[in-house]
Formats: sequence, structure tokens, C-alpha cells
Amino acid sequence: MEGTKQMNPCAICLGGMGAGGGQAIFTAECSHTFHFHCISTSVEHGNLLCPLCNAQWRELPFVRPPASMPTTQPPSVDVVQPRRVRAHSEDPVVFDDDEQVGPPDSRRQAGAASDEAVVVKTHGHYSAVARDSSDDNFAVLVHLKAPGITGSGAEAAGGAPAQRAPVDLVTVLDVSSSMHGSKLALLKQAMRFVIDILGPDDRLSVVSFSSRARRVTRLTRMSDAGKALCVRAVESLTARTGTNVAEGLRTAARVLDERRYRNGVSSVVLLSDGQDNYTPMRQAFGRGLPNYAALVPPSFARTGTGAGDRATPVHTFGFGNDHDAAAMHAVSEVTGGTFSFIENEAVIQDAFAQCVGGLLSVVVQEARVAVQCLHPGVRVGSVKSGLYQSLVNEDGRAASIVVGELYADEERRFLLFLVVPRAEETDGDLTALIKVSCLYRDAAAGAEVNVVAEDTVVARPEHAVDAERSVEVERERVRVEATEDMAAARAAAERGGHQEAVEILENRRGAVAQSDAARSGDPMIVALEIELRDMRRRVSSRQDYARSGRASMLAGMSAHMQQRGSSSQLQLPSVIAFQDGAVTTTAATHQVSQQAATLPYATPAMLAMLLRSRRAREASAASGQRQPGAPEGAHGSEPTVPKELN
Repeated sequence: MEGTKQMNPCAICLGGMGAGGGQAIFTAECSHTFHFHCISTSVEHGNLLCPLCNAQWRELPFVRPPASMPTTQPPSVDVVQPRRVRAHSEDPVVFDDDEQVGPPDSRRQAGAASDEAVVVKTHGHYSAVARDSSDDNFAVLVHLKAPGITGSGAEAAGGAPAQRAPVDLVTVLDVSSSMHGSKLALLKQAMRFVIDILGPDDRLSVVSFSSRARRVTRLTRMSDAGKALCVRAVESLTARTGTNVAEGLRTAARVLDERRYRNGVSSVVLLSDGQDNYTPMRQAFGRGLPNYAALVPPSFARTGTGAGDRATPVHTFGFGNDHDAAAMHAVSEVTGGTFSFIENEAVIQDAFAQCVGGLLSVVVQEARVAVQCLHPGVRVGSVKSGLYQSLVNEDGRAASIVVGELYADEERRFLLFLVVPRAEETDGDLTALIKVSCLYRDAAAGAEVNVVAEDTVVARPEHAVDAERSVEVERERVRVEATEDMAAARAAAERGGHQEAVEILENRRGAVAQSDAARSGDPMIVALEIELRDMRRRVSSRQDYARSGRASMLAGMSAHMQQRGSSSQLQLPSVIAFQDGAVTTTAATHQVSQQAATLPYATPAMLAMLLRSRRAREASAASGQRQPGAPEGAHGSEPTVPKELN
């Protein structure tokens, strides 16, 4: 084992530490190794923490005064035993040792400053409203589509880097005793894949938690040396007792709040297979509902202030059937992240791949939709925007929706319900309804962009019996109504009304199946009908609901209410491949799996990363060999773990 450690580079100078290299080696109590000269120089300057994991050392390298050195130097040794020196445990640990971000990439910014922008379109429910009629519930669909990124599919497939904004990513990993064995091995495999797909300008910090949390690595650039260090840190993880999700999130918040440098995009990924043994129960004192808000650090919570709201999203993954789905969903909902239910532990790598594939393709930040009524008699009655905060002015003459971040090629659809008055003689043949605009910040270039859609109008003939109905609006109404019934069914199941929940889901499934969108084979609506059928099965009894129904429903609601792909019950389409640099998927309607219900929200970059993950797993399985650094067995020996941070 010692020989393996000596092959690692020194984390300070990045020089080799092979045996016989002519330099003494210092092995710290947290198991990390350094050149003795490098670490002793660092200690002389007052640095009493491990440069890799920030652990407080009780034993520090002792450097003798030069005068006491013998005239004839003995041959250098490979390992230097530390001398016990009292460290100042009362000194606060500040996570301001993050590695400096890379210099601005002029090529990336040039690509981001192209003519591509968010596409904003509107669709009225009907093409015409009779002149002498009014409509107090006229639906208008607002449709946003983010621009793509040149080369994003190729990068996900392992090709040339795409022109994108670099990411600061913090992974918060559950290493409680229930993760021991194959679960922890699969988690390490997934983390190795994440480390591999990050680019040299991205930065990663790994946080682990059991009864306490510790920062395993500082926020480190993913150069070759940085990746090697992070892989070794991940391999050092061992299972321990207790599950303190709140402490893990607080540590992640400190990593991001106290950093000296910042990349344009920041995100947190949280995985847990258990329930917090600390915060919720302690806050609730055993009575009433747990206080899940106590899990979320203040800096992670969305303020809903609009264009300046840049809270860090926490994407949560509930692993297995024993995790606290309600807590994980609450954390993601409060922060603007997604919640994914990983029922099959074998696809944890794919789940991470899809999520990170999206994070590596953020093109829009701080997006906000503004709606202004044009005709003096038109009013906005209500807005259907899911989890995105919307506001309608008191007089109904204006409305807004806080959208936030968008991945490349990602879409958002919002339904507005307008009051359309009778046409006056002076109104002409058209009534101008609303003007819609979208203000956002380009994630790569940092420039503010404002896109204004064409005015939404409706024809006002004498008679409108044959008015054309919008397919886009009808499709969105089906999706929104199904999402609302999912929430109603979940509420019924939570209060023990499982038969009521079954009836709600079955009635909605029947309505979805009879919709024009389903009959025309719309992939999302067909998948939605299958998902409702699957949910109906999972809520049919108290046991089924507790085992997987709650987690499945919350994950589905998270995906639909945010219109973002999650990794719940992950399964790729029957065919997924690259064609002319783009991701293509094909699947006949009858082949759509119930496990692909949220896949329609997945972007090309997310699908491409899924493909890359699947190919990596298949190659590993075909070779019959474990991936580099993987444990030899589910219960194999683990490397020594650095001591937990205070």
C-alpha cells in the first residue's frame, strides 16, 4: 500500500513521489502524502490544515534549525515520522482555499456572443373569438426555448470541448452505515465518472456526511492532477454511523459561500439512502410534521426576487426505498433543484450523468418573463407556472414569471388565462392581447439579453364557430391538469385515502389517453399516460405507497412542475445515438417504457451524457474487469479516511 501512495504526486508542487526520488515524504494522519520540504514550508507560514481535505492536524512536520543539521547528510528516507505538535483547534476553519478559476476563454465568449438567443413564442387557444362574445378564460401559451451550445453533444460523447460556462460543483454524499458494501462501491464508480466528464475549467468539491460532515476536497480545478486528487479522495470514503443531511448541506454552503473565486455556474448534488437522524426530528420534538426547511442553509434558498436571484440549486437523489423522499423533495423544491428517485441502485452512474450533463450546458441565467396587456379591456386572470414563481398585478394588466436557469435547448411552457372583452366597433378585425418579453443573462458571456416576442392577437369575426384550436395549448393543458391531479392523489395517499388516490389517477389517465395529443402519438403525452398508470399501482396500498409510491410521485411531480428531466426509474429509449453531431432517439409508441416517463424533458446534452455513461458501463461489463480504482469486492478493505472536520 505504501508503494502505491508514493506514486501519487505531491499536492503542493505536483511533483512525483516515487521511492528513491531523493526527497523525503511526509504522511499526514489524514493519510494524504506530500514532499516533506513542501509541507514543512507550508507549516512554517502558519498553515496548520491539510491542503487537500482541510483536516486539522494534531501532528505536524517538525523542521530542525539549520545549525543543528549534521555536516554530512545521510541518505534521504522515503517516509518522515511526524512530531506531535498541538494545533490551534480553536482557530476557525474558513473554506477560502479554493483553487483559482481559469483565465477567460476568448473562444468560448466569442461563441456565446453569437446571434443565437432564447426563442420566445406565444400561442392563443383559439384563432378567433366572435366580436359580440367575451371570454373570461382564454388560454395563451408562452413557449421559451434556450439556444444550443456548439459541440455539446460531442463533448458529452468524449469529443472536443463545447463552448460553455464553467461550473463550480459540490457533491454531498451520504456515507452512513447503510451505504456500506455495493452501494458505496457504485457511488464511487459514479463519482469517478463525474470527475472524468468535468472539464479543466470546472471545479469540484466533495463533501461526505454520516453523523457529521466533512469537506473531503477543496474546490479544485479538474486538471489531470486535480482529477487524480479527487479520485483518490473519493476512494478514501468509508461508511460510518448516523445520517446528518443538514450538516452535509451546511458544509456545502460554506464551500460556496466562502470561496475566493467563482465560476459562472454553481450547483450542488446531494445523494442519500436514509433519513436525517438529527435536524427534522429535533426541530419537530416528535410532534407534527418534520421541519424540512431546517435542512436548507439560508444561502441556498431561493428568494424569488427575480433577475438578481442566483441561489444555488440543490439536485437531490433518493437512493433505494429507505430514504426520506419528502425531505429530499423539500430540499430540491426550496432551492430550485430537481428530485430523482433511484430505485435501481445499478443506474446511479446514469442518474448522475444525466444531471451533470445538464449542469455542463447552462446557457441562460436569471431569466424572467414579463407580460404586458395591450388592449385596454384585456386582463391576466391567472398563470400556470408550476414551481416557477409568478405574479399578476392587482389590476391584471401585467404579469411576470421567474424562470432562472435554462440548459442548452431546454424548453419551458407557461399557460396564461386572459379575460378577453367583447370587441368594440373601433377595434377592427383583430384584438391585440399581450406583449411577452424575456430578460436574461448569457451564462458564458455575462451579457444581459432581452428578447421580445411578436404581439399576441386574436381575430374578431362576426362568427367564430370554425375557429382553429391550438394543438400546443391543448397539449400543455393536458400536462398541467395531469400534474395537478398527481398532487391531489399524493395528498389523498398521505392522509390514508389510497382508494381515492387510485381513482384520481385512473380518471386522469383515462382523460389523458383520450386526448387528441395522445391519439396523435405525442411522445410526452403517451409517456404521461403510462406514468399515471404506474403511479396508480404504487399508491394502491399503505405498504406500496411507503415502499416506493411516495418517492415515485414526488420525483414525477418535481420533473413535471419544473419541466426538467429527472433520473427517476431511469431507462434510455430503445435507440439513442449521435447523428451529425446531434443526439437522436427513436422509439415506437408501444415501446415507450413506463420507466421513461420523465425522459421527454431531457435535453440533447443530458441524453448524450447518458449515452456516454451507458457505453462506459457496458464496456466495463464486457471487459469483465473492475474500473480503475474500484473496490475489489463489496466488503473489501477501505483506505484510511481523513479525520472529520470540526
